Amino acid sequence: MLDRTVAPPVQPLARVTLPAAEVFLLPNGARLHVLRNDAQPVIRLQVVFKAGKWYDPSAGVSLLAARLLLEGTRTRTARQIADEVAFFGASLDCEQGFDRATLTLYCLSRHLPQLLPLVQDVLTEPTFPETELALVKTRTIQNVRVERQKTSYLASESFSRHLFGPGYPYGVTFDESIFQDITSEQVRRFFQQHYNFAEAEIFLCGDATDEHIALLTERLGTLPGSQINTPTSISAPAVLAPRDYVTVEGSLQASLRIGRLWPALSHPQTHALQVLVKVLGGYFGSRLMKNIREDKGFTYGIYSSVHPREYATSFMIGSDVNTANAPAAIEQIQLELRRLQEEPVPLTELQTVKNYMSGKFANELSTVFEQCDKYKNLVFYHLPTSYYSDFVAQVQATDAATLQELAQEYLSPASMVEVVSGPKH
Repeated sequence: MLDRTVAPPVQPLARVTLPAAEVFLLPNGARLHVLRNDAQPVIRLQVVFKAGKWYDPSAGVSLLAARLLLEGTRTRTARQIADEVAFFGASLDCEQGFDRATLTLYCLSRHLPQLLPLVQDVLTEPTFPETELALVKTRTIQNVRVERQKTSYLASESFSRHLFGPGYPYGVTFDESIFQDITSEQVRRFFQQHYNFAEAEIFLCGDATDEHIALLTERLGTLPGSQINTPTSISAPAVLAPRDYVTVEGSLQASLRIGRLWPALSHPQTHALQVLVKVLGGYFGSRLMKNIREDKGFTYGIYSSVHPREYATSFMIGSDVNTANAPAAIEQIQLELRRLQEEPVPLTELQTVKNYMSGKFANELSTVFEQCDKYKNLVFYHLPTSYYSDFVAQVQATDAATLQELAQEYLSPASMVEVVSGPKH
């Protein structure tokens, strides 16, 4: 009979290998990365440009360029684009990030030849119609107004501004008046400069064939492009102030954001740093959760996480608490930071975190799309090809002494930017 009081044995994960990608240099300078997996007859095509927030000539231009890309071309209206995508049961979207903009197509692999002309049209002939520009502006402004009634949004916004500085691209916040004045000509000029195939990274994963690669080379590999200069006049991030309180009239809760600039993923101890963050607040059994949720009852959830970007990486602790408990919650967060600096992590706790991280990592590689997402990090953050294959071994090799040294270097409460958003106090 099965004894349910005894946990099943845990088998350590020895090694995880990320499938190797085939890389092709296309005639126009774009690179095509292919990860093949024919387990399902589906495919994902992503065309990635240096066209994110980092490259904004005026705050919001890159956002509008991405959102308007599917709103009409010289030969297709927005409705025709949507109908064609729906006819093939596909999905087509364009997203703007901090560093890059990504056009993503999901479809059955047999439909890629029929959909590639549409992808090419969207990426080469968008018209950025005035009527659609006005609608997107209105929707975006309304959404931001709604979000800015939330303490969590305002705390995160203020945290970024104070951590990076208001003049740094990652610290720039939404300005309604500037956004409203953006013209279609500005958006068009941004598109022409930054949706540049000479510097594009194209990722094809799933049930990809040699015919698909040849077709992509023909359709996208010959489109014109020229090398552009990455902005060089942007100074390093500069912390605006270590403390800030954002007042939200009538709020019943306060949102906390505490953190600092963090080593890039290329740091030689990057995997040990990830273990440290997990111990602190990176999973449900973390120290912050046990203390501030389970013991004190101040919150439903609290977490710590690292946010890598191409030009700066940040570490943040976040939580929503009752306003009256905010000072005590901050005090307990600082207590947990000091504990990691002063006391070695017990072996049983450390092993639990290692097992959690290894299992979660293996689970995150269960599909070819997830594998491709990991591979993209290697490309964009200029990481060694062994980065993920070394992950499990380096996590398992991390010891308590190393974590204590890293905590002493990076988790000092005095080094943190601290933002609280809540009612008037």
